[in-house]
Amino acid sequence: MWDERYTSDEYVYGTEPNEFLRAAVANVRRGRALCLGEGEGRNAVFLAQQGFEVLAVDSSAVGLQKAGRLATDRGVHIETLVADLADYTIEPDAWDLIVSIFCHVPPAIRRRLHAEVVTGLRPGGVFILEAYTPAQLEWGTGGPPTAELMMTRDALVEELDGLEFEEAVERERDVIEGQFHTGRGAVVQILAHKPRQDGG
Repeated sequence: MWDERYTSDEYVYGTEPNEFLRAAVANVRRGRALCLGEGEGRNAVFLAQQGFEVLAVDSSAVGLQKAGRLATDRGVHIETLVADLADYTIEPDAWDLIVSIFCHVPPAIRRRLHAEVVTGLRPGGVFILEAYTPAQLEWGTGGPPTAELMMTRDALVEELDGLEFEEAVERERDVIEGQFHTGRGAVVQILAHKPRQDGG
């Protein structure tokens, strides 16, 4: 499905970064960044432009080829890895930033991935997530077709046990990100960090 969606020359989710990511990353220390379910690369390329060393992971080779082209067009470099998140393991204690933007996977896979996010971050490392909540089904402006693939604040706080939350909110906002995310949407936004060993 994703290879087919990404086959057109058009970047179907646009080439500009997610609005929440753009704002949330401003004060994150630069270092190694992992982008989960990164698709055509708009967020990975943005992070590379901000000085991060970026690995973009996605199941679609077609999407990641476009990500590589976008990086070249923008004069930056990103690493890409074709992998199904059902089989992907996040490297422990390796990442200064992990990003999950509209990365909707089945609940069992999501819970495992989020546990690995906690162990994968270095002390002081940051996790940024935006996803649709089940209320998005009423809007119909993008996202998965079923509620089980969507996320709630309470579930995420539980799954990300071990992180400290700076933002963990469900809200409505206009999501204008390419042809498949266009209009009012119901989202959950997470900005959290792994405590430093000194407690900070």
